[in-house]
Amino acid sequence: MSQSYLEITFRRGIPIAAYYYLPRSPGQKSYRTQQIEPGLVVDFSRSGKPLGIEITAPVSVSLTALNRVLAELGQPKLTRAEFAPLQHAA
Repeated sequence: MSQSYLEITFRRGIPIAAYYYLPRSPGQKSYRTQQIEPGLVVDFSRSGKPLGIEITAPVSVSLTALNRVLAELGQPKLTRAEFAPLQHAA
């Protein structure tokens, strides 16, 4: 997968989780996780490459917090338009 994308999981119309996939090589799997901010858990490969961000509290995460984590990981920030599906889901 060469591009990042956001996936939101709903239960009875309410967002219960989301995942922001980061670019990765085919077959790469999560080896360890680390909570970076409240409600934001990063999955890392065996080599330490960030693979994605679990958004465990989609109704309370902010664009600022998510972008802060992305910056720490050396990833491009999300725009308001890219974050909008999560914001509107809440």
